[in-house]
Amino acid sequence: EQGNTGLTARMKVDWRPGTYPTSNVIAETPTGDPDNVIVVGAHLDSVGVGPGINDNGSGSATILEIAEQVAKANPRNKIRFVWFGAEEHGLLGSEAYVDSLPESERDKIAAMLNFDMVGSPNFVRFVYDGDGSDTPVAGPNGSGRIEDVFVDYFASQGLASEPTAQDGRSDYDAFTAFGIPAGGLFTGAE
Repeated sequence: EQGNTGLTARMKVDWRPGTYPTSNVIAETPTGDPDNVIVVGAHLDSVGVGPGINDNGSGSATILEIAEQVAKANPRNKIRFVWFGAEEHGLLGSEAYVDSLPESERDKIAAMLNFDMVGSPNFVRFVYDGDGSDTPVAGPNGSGRIEDVFVDYFASQGLASEPTAQDGRSDYDAFTAFGIPAGGLFTGAE
């Protein structure tokens, strides 16, 4: 129990329901094979009733840190970082992005790595079940290999991980709909 500090806090919420434009934020490495692009994505928006710092401030911050670390390396593949808008309103940002690409550009995407809610205080190291061996849904061919990379890394560090269904509930869905392998991490919503 905290004592009375004698201070008063006031907060004003400026909330305007309606339809508004949104944007994706895209950055990519200047080097790396442009015919083998790895898309690393997270969404920028949240919902009013949810913990925005987890969903999805955590994923957005994670891929920013990945970008900062990749800037110190010379990646073999081109890496494209995408902070998607309007995920919470029907995966609109990622769908608009993938739909906007000509087939020749979609074909250059080797994989999509998705980071949505990776900062849960009551976490599990969930890895998307790309091969469908533990959940009812498998991702496109190659998704199982992405799963293996994450699972093997956690095992090498002595950290437990669990599979989670790749059931279309985040931005990777726009990519898998075109047969692009996808995977990533999720730590839970609560």
